[in-house]
Amino acid sequence: MAHTRGLLAPLVGLSLGLVLALSLREAQAVECGSLGPAARLTFAPAARDRWLAPRVRTPGPLNHLYSTVRRFLSAVQLNPFPAELVRALLNEPASVKVDEVVQYEAGYMVCTVIAGLYLLLVPAAGLCFCCCRGCWRFAGRVKTEPKEMACERGTLMTFLLLTTLVLLIGVVCAFVTNQHVHEQMGPSAEAVPEILLSLRGLVSDVPQELQVVAQQFSLPQKLVLKDLDGVATIIGSMIHTQLRSTVYEMLASLLSLGQALQVSIDNLRVLNITLVELQKGQQDLDQDLRVHRERLYDLLQEPSCQGCSETLSWAQGLELGADFSQVPHIDNVLHHLKGVPEANFSSMVQEKNSTFNALPVLAPLQMADVIKELKKAVAQQPRGLETLAETFPNWEAASRWSQVLEKVENSSRPYLKEVQRYEKYRWIAGCMLCSVVLLVVVCNLVGLNLGIWGLSAQEDPSHLQAKGRTGVRILMVGVGISFLVAAPLILLVFSTFLVGGNLQTLVCRSWENGELYEFVDTPGNLPSSMNLSHLLGLKKNISILLAYQQCRKGAPLWKVLQLNDSYDLETNLDMSQYMANLEQELQNLKVNMESLDLLSPAGHRDLKALQSSGLGNIHYPGFLIQIQKPVVNTSVEKLAHELEGLAQSQSSYLLGEQLQEEAQGLRNLYQEKVLPQQSLVAKLNISVKALAFSAPNLQLETSGVLDKVTHLKGELPAWATHILRNESECFLSREMGYFSQYVNWVREEVTQRIATCQPLSGALDNGRVILCDMIADPWNAFWFCLAWCTFFLVPSIIFAIKTCKYFHPIWKRLSSSSSEETQLFHIPRVTSLKL
Repeated sequence: MAHTRGLLAPLVGLSLGLVLALSLREAQAVECGSLGPAARLTFAPAARDRWLAPRVRTPGPLNHLYSTVRRFLSAVQLNPFPAELVRALLNEPASVKVDEVVQYEAGYMVCTVIAGLYLLLVPAAGLCFCCCRGCWRFAGRVKTEPKEMACERGTLMTFLLLTTLVLLIGVVCAFVTNQHVHEQMGPSAEAVPEILLSLRGLVSDVPQELQVVAQQFSLPQKLVLKDLDGVATIIGSMIHTQLRSTVYEMLASLLSLGQALQVSIDNLRVLNITLVELQKGQQDLDQDLRVHRERLYDLLQEPSCQGCSETLSWAQGLELGADFSQVPHIDNVLHHLKGVPEANFSSMVQEKNSTFNALPVLAPLQMADVIKELKKAVAQQPRGLETLAETFPNWEAASRWSQVLEKVENSSRPYLKEVQRYEKYRWIAGCMLCSVVLLVVVCNLVGLNLGIWGLSAQEDPSHLQAKGRTGVRILMVGVGISFLVAAPLILLVFSTFLVGGNLQTLVCRSWENGELYEFVDTPGNLPSSMNLSHLLGLKKNISILLAYQQCRKGAPLWKVLQLNDSYDLETNLDMSQYMANLEQELQNLKVNMESLDLLSPAGHRDLKALQSSGLGNIHYPGFLIQIQKPVVNTSVEKLAHELEGLAQSQSSYLLGEQLQEEAQGLRNLYQEKVLPQQSLVAKLNISVKALAFSAPNLQLETSGVLDKVTHLKGELPAWATHILRNESECFLSREMGYFSQYVNWVREEVTQRIATCQPLSGALDNGRVILCDMIADPWNAFWFCLAWCTFFLVPSIIFAIKTCKYFHPIWKRLSSSSSEETQLFHIPRVTSLKL
């Protein structure tokens, strides 16, 4: 037993340690589950509307036309960007040599020569045509046979039709591009002041916007303060949730052990009382049995007693069977268990259970002072945020930048209005010339249709004469209009071509490939009054091209501009000290678990008394040996019955009467003393068996429960502290999530919207899109389509004149033969027809 008890404590400690470890692992597995993740915060934008929507030309069917025009202009202007020429033009305009300009503009000079020849030759040809128009021979004489004439006529009409279709396509494209230029010019002109206005507050508005950003720190603060109101209850509930399985199990063990202790004490007391009564009754019974046995010896040994020998042997067994004075002593056990149970285990367990269940309510009361200090720490604002706007450095070029932009904006408005006004005139002229070209197309189509109709109408020669004449006249009208409109067309085409072509090749192309930035960055290329690096206040080691590239990537202002002092945003956003203060205050959170002693002192004394009482060491088999013996070795009832029968068989009346009295005396003894003793023995048997069954296990259980209680008395506060620390870390982690969201938002808002130079690159990109994509491309497409129509007017004139002569022979022949057809049976002779 001692060896078993020695092994019990380590085993109980090991099992309890495993239980706690498994529970702790389970607690860690659901770590931070009670608090949940940080909610998503939504901050109000702090940056003003300085951002311009990026302008992009919408892809459409004209993109292929724009690409074709650009390729044509690239073929016209093969020379690279004229850095030397532009530098001389900007710094010393008088030093610019004409031959250098002509050399650079060689492609345009060739186009100028072509336009000049067109301007001279086409009107001169028209004048000659008008002079010869009065003669009917202007188209020559037809000397071919009818079949050959029909083939040549069909070829010319086909070429005229194809040329007219090409003109139609060109004039439609010219109408579309002309309208597109007109639609884009107004919004593009209005966008220039908007772009300049967006750049004026690039740096000057930053401190005010940073102040608005710093003020929004109150949003995560309010959420953290709100969470602090319920964190104590959450921690108490989490401690209760994670400890309740162990605590409830321990309280159930204590309740069960208390009930078993009570039952064992009751059985032990019953055993003691019963044993005392048995021992006292045994003494009285032994005396009475001795008296009856001596009397029976005397009576049954008399000579006159007949058949008494067998009964005499029964009478000799008339003595005590069980000797309860020989049972083990329990006085020492009773002495140890005196006054036990002192505690009411049922009430104690109920009280401890109520105390444990009240933990979610008691925890906020115990943490109230710490929560108050935590709220004070949260309500403070980090030092870096307080100086976020104050420490932003000034920009030396801010006033200069703002004045220049304001001046440019004010001075650009009249020019932009003039541009819109002249654009309206250009649009009207373009529409009129396109309409004239369209009229030529209509004349060609109508003249061809009437001519073809006249050739195919063989039934009515008079109608044929009218259709042929009308077709020729309409074609001639188209020819005359072509001659008249050729000069205005070529002048409009050349003027728009010269402006738009140079804009594309000199500005847009160099802007797209970066040559323009390189030119501006090269010292000496710009006049001192146009020093853009100084005007923008760029850092000394940053060029305009590099600044543009960095701004396009979203670089902050302090990395590009020459600010008075360096600015480190991360230093202002450093909240490590702020969070360290919160963490330090969280370390002061405590939950007092001393009141959660699962076993009261009285209960502890009861279990200690039971453990040291030796209840399980009582030799219960010694009791059972005596209990199994009869109270009297001879059955008193049978002996009394035998004596009654023996008394009746005696011849001696006196002896029979004496035997009858002894039988009656034995019956009275049996009823008065033997039966009570037997009842006490049965009662003792129940108590002994109950104790023999429960006492050994009870002492082992008592030792285990005491070890568990002792172990939990030290472990429960440690475990509760661990849960408290874990939940505190979870709480801190979640609240840091709110502050991290704020810091990330501030970093993004400041670097990408407030203190970013991206509006500068965006303004440059929008300017290039407006100038090159929105204006230059449709502008160049317009003159390209108009030039297309202008030069295709020449083959249209030629084919129209050539086609007309094939309508006249048919008309002459019909006119001269009409009188012959009125004469009956007249066969005309074949003669040559002259125009």
